[in-house]
This record gives sequence, C-alpha cells and structure tokens, in this order.
Amino acid sequence: MTIAHDDMRTETSAPEVTTMSMAAALNRALADAIESDPDVVVFGEDVGALGGVFRITDGLTARFGEERCFDTPLAESGIVGTAVGMAMNGMRPVVELQFDAFALPAFEQVVSHVAKLGNRTRGGMRMPLVIRIPFGGGIGGVEHHCDSSEAYYAHTPGLTVVSPSTPQDAYSLLRAAIESPDPVVFLEPKKLYWSKGEVDTSITAEIGTARIAREGTDVTLLAYGASVPLALEAAEVAASEGRSVQVVDVRSLSPFDDVTVTAAVKSTGRAVVIAEAPGYASVASEIQARVFERCFEFLEAPVRRVTGFDVPYAPPKLEHWYQPDVDRVLDAIDTLHWDEEA
Repeated sequence: MTIAHDDMRTETSAPEVTTMSMAAALNRALADAIESDPDVVVFGEDVGALGGVFRITDGLTARFGEERCFDTPLAESGIVGTAVGMAMNGMRPVVELQFDAFALPAFEQVVSHVAKLGNRTRGGMRMPLVIRIPFGGGIGGVEHHCDSSEAYYAHTPGLTVVSPSTPQDAYSLLRAAIESPDPVVFLEPKKLYWSKGEVDTSITAEIGTARIAREGTDVTLLAYGASVPLALEAAEVAASEGRSVQVVDVRSLSPFDDVTVTAAVKSTGRAVVIAEAPGYASVASEIQARVFERCFEFLEAPVRRVTGFDVPYAPPKLEHWYQPDVDRVLDAIDTLHWDEEA
C-alpha cells in the first residue's frame, strides 16, 4: 500500500480553478504573495519592465510598483547578498537568478550565509528567503543555460530544495516557499514553463512531501521536475506492453519524503530513479541509496537509475542524446529481473 500525502485546501479563500501554464502559475503565486504580505519583494536581473527572461514576473512591476518588483545589476552575488540583508531585517525577498549556472557566482553567499545564519544564531535569526532558479535543459540553450545543479543545494544543510512538475505544484509550492521562515531554493524546470494544467489557488502544498502521480503495481518510477512527465509517458508505453507502472513525483529534494517513497517502492518491489542531471554523486544517487537502505528486503531487483551523462551539457543539436528519454526508461524497466512465468 502506498502512502500519498494529500495537499491541503485552505478554508479562508474561495476555490478558483483555472487552466494555465506553469509560467502563469508562478506569476500568479508571486502576485498573490505580494498582495497578501507587504514584506514580500521580488527582484533580479530584468524582472521588472521586461518581466524576466521567461516572463515569470510579467506585469508585477506595473501592478505593484518598483518598490515591490524591481531590476538589479548583473551581479548574482550582490543579488543574494542584498536578499540576505533584507531577510535579516524582517522582509521576505524572492530573487530570480536567470539561469541555473548564472547562480554559481552567488553560491558562496548561499552556502556561507543563506544556509547557515539560522544555525549560527541558534534560531535567533531566520532566513525567510526564496531563490528561484530556472534549471535543466530541453530549450535548445547553450552551456551555462541548461545545467542541473540541484545536488549542490540539496547537499547543503540549512537549505530547503524543491522542484515542481505541474502548474498546480508551481503555484502551491511557491506560495509555501515564500511563507517558509527558512531559505528555499526553488528550482523551476524551464522545459515545463509552457506546459498547462488546472490550478486551484485554494490548495496549499506541504514542503517535504512527495506525490503519487500515477498508481501501479509492477514497478515504481521516482522522478522530479522535468523528469516527471517523462516518467508518466514511459508508464503509458509500458502499460501498452502489459506493465503496471507507478510514478512518484519526489518534488521535495530536501527535506526528502522517505515515508511516501519507501511505501511506494515496497508496494511494487522494483524501482527506477529518473533525473536529467549527471548521475555521479547526484540527487538520483541519494534517492537510490535511500531506497536500498529502507527497502532492501522488499526489492525484487536492484534499483536502477536513468540520468544525464557525466559530461558537460550537450550543445542544442545534441541535447536529445543527453537527456533521458522513454526508450532509456523502458530499457531500465526491462532489466529488473522479471520472471515472466511467475
């Protein structure tokens, strides 16, 4: 039996269900947070009049003014350092770092200050700060625009790290991240910005919980971010071949929901972890290890991984060779020691 954490519906706001893209859901979450909390400010490179490279902040400056959503110099370390000062003084800054690898110049600020101030002050000074980072490939971008750097952040104690795979989670998780008293690295799969789905703005997500995206009895696929739609597509193909495939959307990389993931894998006895990042020393490796430690006696076969390759991200014309695809996932499923006569 799997354990699925149900997202909660708030009682104070009337349900408003709308079909929208993930980009629009993120924009709505930012707008609702700014409107509901005077301490929330949004800033970063080109987020003001332009509305961000991916238009996530489109219209926010016009609606709320430059004091609530504004542009910064092209200096990621300065952006995050400014956000640290704001958070220390009671504000709730939400910063956008344009692309995954563009965030690396700010990494020292993230590791040395964002992640550690709460512990350094024994909880006396919290960091209600959200760092939004578009990550991953699938858009035909060049190097420094398609990295999957989630392992750096998930490995850093003191940081919460989440990644949505649906417009609903994009809205609900971002609202939860902004309301968190501690720092959240919010990884947005840029490949999914234009994917659409229903969004109920009265639903709130609990950070630290996984989601059962599809029920199944033969094998469990564990994925997050842009790999979740891939897992669901592979599950559909596998179903046509007679396999019942369960899909778990991990969505919270740190803290990790061992309860839901462990129950899911125990229910099927087989598991494949899917992630776009290189496999060596990765989040996929950690998930694989946790499953082995907690489910060993229930496993019918070794836990497999389908990841990106341990090389720099491929140029646009070759990225389809680099990214995990349905065939690679199905190949991994086929290696799971199936006893066809059983």
